[in-house]
Amino acid sequence: MKKIHVNFIKPPQQQLNSLIEFYQTGRYIDAEKLSLSITKEFPMYQFAWKILGAVLKQNGKINESLVATQKSLQLDPQDAEAYNNLGVMLQDLGRLNEAEVSLRQAITLKPDYAVAHSNLGGILQGLGRLEEAEANYRKAITLKPDYAEAHSNLGNTLKELGKLDEAEVSLRQAITLKPDYAVAHSNLGGILQELGKLDEAEVNYRKAITLKPDYAVAHSNLGGILQGLGRLEEAEANYRKAITLKPDYAVAHRHLTAIKKFDAQDEQYSKMQELYLDKNISEEQRCHINFGLAKACEDLGDLEKAFQYYREGNVLRKKLLNYNINQDIELFKQIKFTYPRIEQNSLAHEKLSKNLMPIFIVGMPRSGTTLVEQIVSSHSKVTGAGELSFASKFGRALARGLSDPNTDALLEFREKYLIKLKNLSNGNMIVTDKMPHNFLFIGLLAATFPEAKIVHVKRNPAAVCWSNYKQYFVPKSFGYCYAIDDVISYHKLYENLMVFWTNTLSKRIYNLDYELLTVNQESETRKLIEYLGLDWNEKFLSPQNNMRSVATASNLQIRKKVYKGSSQQWKKYQPFLNGALDGLLSP
Repeated sequence: MKKIHVNFIKPPQQQLNSLIEFYQTGRYIDAEKLSLSITKEFPMYQFAWKILGAVLKQNGKINESLVATQKSLQLDPQDAEAYNNLGVMLQDLGRLNEAEVSLRQAITLKPDYAVAHSNLGGILQGLGRLEEAEANYRKAITLKPDYAEAHSNLGNTLKELGKLDEAEVSLRQAITLKPDYAVAHSNLGGILQELGKLDEAEVNYRKAITLKPDYAVAHSNLGGILQGLGRLEEAEANYRKAITLKPDYAVAHRHLTAIKKFDAQDEQYSKMQELYLDKNISEEQRCHINFGLAKACEDLGDLEKAFQYYREGNVLRKKLLNYNINQDIELFKQIKFTYPRIEQNSLAHEKLSKNLMPIFIVGMPRSGTTLVEQIVSSHSKVTGAGELSFASKFGRALARGLSDPNTDALLEFREKYLIKLKNLSNGNMIVTDKMPHNFLFIGLLAATFPEAKIVHVKRNPAAVCWSNYKQYFVPKSFGYCYAIDDVISYHKLYENLMVFWTNTLSKRIYNLDYELLTVNQESETRKLIEYLGLDWNEKFLSPQNNMRSVATASNLQIRKKVYKGSSQQWKKYQPFLNGALDGLLSP
């Protein structure tokens, strides 16, 4: 495209100086008025169109800013900064593929443009291309080592990739470079929360709020920490504050619905209905609002409407995750095929150091694993570490046969896992890891941790499937939960795999029936504690008094006494399920 930029017809320098001053000092309303005046009098002056596009964006007029920026590029097709600005605007409008093209053009014109590399990283992260996003953030940092925003964004991408330690380093570097960077403090809080460093996470969220009192995201995230700690009144106050600051904050609405009981006059219910009807909210926001409205309607006794909202929310979530059950069918197949090679290289018990003893609590999500961990970690010599990603992070490739499961590889997996576990042990020798999906890796765990205990929690299949379907899970690995057919198919894959493990490793697996535990609490608890080799303590019978933080979806239920009948709650929705779950009922 031929450059037709004619800046020699330019406004007086005094006007330009004023425009630049307004823009650089954040006087965007004044900058908008002046740039509009200049573009009207000097329509071929490209710089004024570029500034107009930038200030219109700052003033929330995204579509108008897009038009102005495109006009500036017609006048100067070689302006890398304008292409960068256009990419950011397209991103705001959700047009990520177009945004990627624009930002790549900016980089083509100016390869050392650190800001464009960082912005492209954001686009790629939004598109789910995390490795490419990481590469672009690192390129931005190479070009501009003191680029705090790029360090912070890199940290977020590393978090999504499961590289939590590296993510923490990146975010701490961002804060070192820019100590008053509220976003980085909040993001670091999220990393520390996943690493189980809850006190530090709370400190960072509060620091973010101190630096930026109107920071809705930090208020909502702080609410999540407080909810996990059982400080529900404080959690509710923070969720409400987030919504006051940002009334369309769909995530905070969903979180708040989980810890309150609705009545017909509830203002939040009305606000969520308004958002639901707003055609301008994104699919992701609408997804959160659907789950929130479903919970509200459930409280109000309108189960038919609740089911409609659950169904719509699930359809959106599955679409956003681009999930297909075939990926899990293949995963289960690979795990069973690979296990004989892992078994051949099982580590000898007598040759291993025994500094820690893991207790793996596994089963389908929402099967009662959180309750079991609460019971076991009531013992003073047991640390409940929660849902740990380490088995998957270090062992998934081995379990799937993507890397050779030889003896050295199994030893390396064991050592990496134990190093991480020790950091969370609080000085105790026994540590629970209640990641439910570790049922996938039972063969690998049995081969590498001969001293470990493995507790498999079983629950009524229909109750499990329904509970998964009505729950919004943050991790993307729960894609099977968002369609009734998918969650039933996944449950059958899980049952089939557990039969496989039981046939080969029956002596290593303790099967605990959740329903029996709630009906015969003391006798079932005593049998569990005997299997684990722990001394009996009456505290095991009052898990609701165990005040450790719980970050799972069960963090509200486990604050209550063990109760019967929860596995029958799904039957309230039976009229709307068209018999979908009836095939899972016990004969």
